[in-house]
Amino acid sequence: MAFRVEKTIGALLAPSVRATEPRPSGSGFLLALALCLAAPALAQQEFRYQVRHDHLWKGRAGTLVIGEKGVSFSETGKKHRWSWVYQDIQQLEIAPRTLRVLTYEDSKWKLGLDREHRFDLTAEGSFAGAYGFLRDRLDQRLVAALADVEVRPLWEIPVKHLQRFGGVQGALIFGQDRVVFKTTANNESRTWRYADIENVSSTGPFQLTLTTYERALAHYGNLKGFNFQLKQPLDEARYDQLWRRVNLIRSNQ
Repeated sequence: MAFRVEKTIGALLAPSVRATEPRPSGSGFLLALALCLAAPALAQQEFRYQVRHDHLWKGRAGTLVIGEKGVSFSETGKKHRWSWVYQDIQQLEIAPRTLRVLTYEDSKWKLGLDREHRFDLTAEGSFAGAYGFLRDRLDQRLVAALADVEVRPLWEIPVKHLQRFGGVQGALIFGQDRVVFKTTANNESRTWRYADIENVSSTGPFQLTLTTYERALAHYGNLKGFNFQLKQPLDEARYDQLWRRVNLIRSNQ
C-alpha cells in the first residue's frame, strides 16, 4: 500500500544570512524575501531525542532521530548505530515517552521472532511532537499509543477497555477521520485513522469491538481487537454510521 504523504508542520531551521551581503532592492528584494519565507517549507524535517535503548543485557544511551526517510539511533560515545528506512519498519509504536520499532529482522534470542527495538526518553518532553509527522508518512504500520489532541469530536461515549485482567476506563471519541480512545492509564490511549480499523462489531448496545491492524500474536490473524464495555447505550444509527465509514474506506483501499 502506498504511503500517505502530506504537508506537515515540524521543527524547521531557516537558512542563515550574512550581514555583509548587500540588501536587494525593489523586485529583487521581494523575490529574496519570498525565497527566504519558502525555504523552511523546503527544508527537511527532523526530530531528535535523547533516549535509552532497551537491550537484553543493559540499556544504551544515545540519540534517536526521526526524519524524512526513516528512523535512526546512535549510541553515545560508541560506534553502535541502527537505522531503518520506513519501508523496512514492520510496525512503529509511538507513545508519549516510549517508541518501539518492530523490524523484519529475526531475533536469535527469541527463536526467530521479529526483532523489536524500544527507546525511552531520558529527558523532559514527549514523542507527541513527532506523531503528526509520522502519521503522514506511515500507513497502518503506525500504532499511535496516545490520544490525538487535534481530533474534532462528532460524538463520544464513556467506556471501559476490557483486558485479560481487568481493564482501563476512559472515553471513545469519534471524529470525522479518526477514532480516539483517551485514558489516563500509561500508554493505553490509542488513536486510529479509519484506515487503521479492519472491522467494527457489537453484540449489543453496551458493547463495541474495534479490530485494528496493530500486531498481536495472541489474536486471530495477527490483528488486535479492542473490546469496549460502554457506559451508555450506543444507538443503532451511530453504530451503522461507524460501520459504513470503516467499510467505505476499506473498499477504496
